[in-house]
Amino acid sequence: MAYFRWQTAYETGIAKIDEQHRQLVDYLNQLYDAMQAGKGKDALEKVFRGLAAYTQSHFAAEEGLMKLYRFPEYEDHKATHEKMAAHVRKLEQDFKDGNIHSPLQITNFLKDWLAKHIMDTDQKYAPFLKAKGVV
Repeated sequence: MAYFRWQTAYETGIAKIDEQHRQLVDYLNQLYDAMQAGKGKDALEKVFRGLAAYTQSHFAAEEGLMKLYRFPEYEDHKATHEKMAAHVRKLEQDFKDGNIHSPLQITNFLKDWLAKHIMDTDQKYAPFLKAKGVV
């Protein structure tokens, strides 16, 4: 059973963005599966590297579309991305420093943030971009 199940409600209707969101969900599920197998801490470093790189490229893709089509809330959305990226880096450092002992803290945060971000923040730009012909 997947820790984070993808739902059609998460879809923005923009294929590239939806595929990237699914990949982020997959990273969370990989981490959760490793935790269930007793290998959460071992998997965490790999997942953090992947997550950090992927969020950076995903955020750049979203921001590129918003900027190209002059989405009015671009600056706010970008600031949300920057805050999330900084938080992920802090979580990774805290884990490396031994301040986080349970990968579950991290997966719960990421799951909650990703679901909320997709459902609230990303759904705001989706209709705007689709109206501009982005699919």
